[in-house]
Amino acid sequence: MEALESLPEWSQVLSGEPLRSLREEFASDPARTSTMTLHAGDLFVDYSKQRVDESALTDLLNLAKVREVSTSFQRMKNGERVNFTEGRAAGHMALRAPKDGTFLIDGVNVLPAVHSVLDRMADLARGIRSGEIVGSTGKRMCHIVNIGIGGSDLGPAMLYEALRSNRHEAISCHFVSNVDPADLEANLKGLNPEETMFVVASKTFTTVETLANARAAREWIVQALGLDAVDKHFVALSTNSDAVGGFGIDTTNMFEFWDWVGGRFSVASAIGLSVMIAVGPEIFEEFLSGMHLMDIHAAEAVGRDNAPLILALLNIWNTAVLSTKSRAVIPYSFDLRRFPAYLQQLIMESNGKSVRSDGSRISYSTSPVIWGEPGTNGQHAFMQLLHQGSDVVPVDFIGFARSSADDASRNELLFTNMVAQSQALAFGRTADELPESSVRSHRTFEGNRPSTTIVAPELSASVLGQLIALYEHATFFEGVIWDINSFDQWGVELGKELAQTLGSKLENFSALDHPDLDSSTHTLLSWFVQQQKKSS
Repeated sequence: MEALESLPEWSQVLSGEPLRSLREEFASDPARTSTMTLHAGDLFVDYSKQRVDESALTDLLNLAKVREVSTSFQRMKNGERVNFTEGRAAGHMALRAPKDGTFLIDGVNVLPAVHSVLDRMADLARGIRSGEIVGSTGKRMCHIVNIGIGGSDLGPAMLYEALRSNRHEAISCHFVSNVDPADLEANLKGLNPEETMFVVASKTFTTVETLANARAAREWIVQALGLDAVDKHFVALSTNSDAVGGFGIDTTNMFEFWDWVGGRFSVASAIGLSVMIAVGPEIFEEFLSGMHLMDIHAAEAVGRDNAPLILALLNIWNTAVLSTKSRAVIPYSFDLRRFPAYLQQLIMESNGKSVRSDGSRISYSTSPVIWGEPGTNGQHAFMQLLHQGSDVVPVDFIGFARSSADDASRNELLFTNMVAQSQALAFGRTADELPESSVRSHRTFEGNRPSTTIVAPELSASVLGQLIALYEHATFFEGVIWDINSFDQWGVELGKELAQTLGSKLENFSALDHPDLDSSTHTLLSWFVQQQKKSS
């Protein structure tokens, strides 16, 4: 692929002028909102408060065309090995495709295997929910503890909170990811081992943090119920049947997923088992259908009608032209409180890269830092910086007309707060709109802060699926334009390798040894060993 910097279309984008005043633009163009809103499934997207005009949008769409984003999407959809550094396909769309369809990876239709796993997951979920599947002492399973890390934790944990209103009243889910012993200890506190099932999520069943927590959970079960109880109280999400069997889990309770499913794209796979148990197979199927609906939209919608493409182009504009370094995601929904954390991994692990597909260094900014909290909490925390801080931070607002809690007045308050924040960011407040005061300058807002607002009737399972897939595809489109691989994560792998090396050194650590270590690492390890000796 030709270097982005050499393209006249990229130069044209960079030469564009961001709107100097959203206030003036809205006043002079009554049709602005009607031309800068779109529908995608159940989602309504309003990007009229972004600092772009028709000329900038045309330039961005021309850039997308010359970068052949539609062709790249089709290659991914066709099961080609778009994850070129690892020689793998990125087949996450197969996880939510209908059973009677076709999704080829290396010439094989993977949908029969995908739906075989989904059917087995549904059988387990129904058995636990009905009380037919019980623990080693005959008691029904009331507590599901998901042990994973990264996408094996962030996805299901976010889903569980987001689908709160659909949960089985007698089943609770707990999510353990941190190797800090306090995480597992806190989640097990008050649980009855006889009523607890552990879901261990590790593709290779070798993930250090996950296996450390799984072994501790296994000991907890063995101490309470005996060794024979392990296979009744553990299931595995993995592809390594030998390691799963060696752990003591019956391999009939192993649910497969595949190397063409990246962790941050895996929530629709067996990784969602805990959530399926909590909300039921039917609700989980609605979630998958919502994702598939957005897959179809991303594949078929053209140009300005393609919601994930527009989001991607706006993000690129803000990064390249406005030189923004972060983006806030603020869902005005209590149940979406884990969504910003989920997007942090999806976006930053995917596009936090500085090397092109040909191995050369990139000279332009790629992914910004993603962060956020739910509204209205954020209004009383960080919104001050977004309104009057020295740095411009684009915002994605997400809201709903109805909440799972039937309280019309508070739902109205929630929605109007969200709209008011986007309004204040865009238009600010001038000195002329304030009474005379010695602090007048402190109370003015320059406005012109960009935001996009995404709304839907309610946070249903289908809408949640549409939202996740919307951001997945926007992330992919950005990666195509930047010419980076959105599906590897070598920076993460380096940290894992170094941790294992340092862990092996601690086994027989001596302050006089290890001249290969840098002085800082050596000092910190020496301090840790000394502290351990003091506590032993």
